[in-house]
Amino acid sequence: MERALVIFSGGIDSTTCLYWARDRFDEVFCITFDYGQRHRVEVEFARIIAERAGVKEHFIYRIDLRSIGGSALTDERMEIPERSEDEIDSTDIPATYVPFRNGIFISIAAAYAETRGIYNIVGGWNAVDFSGYPDCRPSFIEAMERAINLGTKAGAQGNGFRIHAPLMHLAKHQIIALGISLGADYSYSISCYRGGEVPCGKCDSCKLRARGWRRLGIRDHLLDRLMREGKI
Repeated sequence: MERALVIFSGGIDSTTCLYWARDRFDEVFCITFDYGQRHRVEVEFARIIAERAGVKEHFIYRIDLRSIGGSALTDERMEIPERSEDEIDSTDIPATYVPFRNGIFISIAAAYAETRGIYNIVGGWNAVDFSGYPDCRPSFIEAMERAINLGTKAGAQGNGFRIHAPLMHLAKHQIIALGISLGADYSYSISCYRGGEVPCGKCDSCKLRARGWRRLGIRDHLLDRLMREGKI
């Protein structure tokens, strides 16, 4: 039986990955990180998405990255930047970068996966609409795959891990289109960095999300739900 573990924030990208994994593996597990992010509302909504998708197990891992600091996502004294689309598309690393976040998440996910005999790790890393984060690049993900295979019992015994990054070279509208083709529902998917259920529309994540739906010519599932519930 082929199993996969999805690193699952509950955003657009990881929700697409969840449905991608569900289409390809016999059993799908999710791990969500509550790391002290100001937008931790995403954790509660990730529970809803995972339950609706029928995952085998959804594990919430708590780690406090606020003590490390260095990011507007974990330090509320720092401003969430409001950048233009040209600035978002540049290679400049914004204040929302969390130091080595994906390295930390992949390492913990590998440890969790190893205890459950899961050798496929899936994540929504992307080198197109990625806000300049260095830990979203293909070379970094490939290096982490080598590292966890060198540093685990499973890797040493020949049960090698494979890290899947199905969204790596897709633009946001292509990611959403892929998810919709697999039956994904994004109505509980939260992207906003400011931490509200209703998107601010001004942060990088909100702008990338809005651009994706706009290019598809489809109304965002989240906005549809918020309108039905009278929240916008």
